[in-house]
Amino acid sequence: MQITRSSVNTVKGPADWFTGDVYIDAVAAAPEPSRVSANLVHFMPGARTHWHRHPLSQTVFVTEGVGLCQRRGGPIEVIRPGDRVLFEADEEHWHGAAPNRLMVHLAINEADADHDVVHWLTPVTDEEYAATPATD
Repeated sequence: MQITRSSVNTVKGPADWFTGDVYIDAVAAAPEPSRVSANLVHFMPGARTHWHRHPLSQTVFVTEGVGLCQRRGGPIEVIRPGDRVLFEADEEHWHGAAPNRLMVHLAINEADADHDVVHWLTPVTDEEYAATPATD
């Protein structure tokens, strides 16, 4: 067993990955040979990732608030606490907070053999973000 005391500060998500205010807390980064990492990501209202893809998929688990997510070519989906979203390997997608609510999720990723976890693409435009979400 290994206990790691929290000594890493919350970091602001970089503008070349996110639109709006996003804050990231590292949760897990197991030593090699493990390639799994997890981050708790806090999206302020209206904040979102840019379009991106993960070589070995990504799972997000919503812990708080109301969010939105979309895979390229699909409808925008509303996500809430307890929802688990699996983005398939290399599936282009984005996720973030609803316009009037914050959203927090745990993002779980696995690096590929080249140690790549994510490939960042273009920002989600205001028009893309404002599209009507799918209804349940």
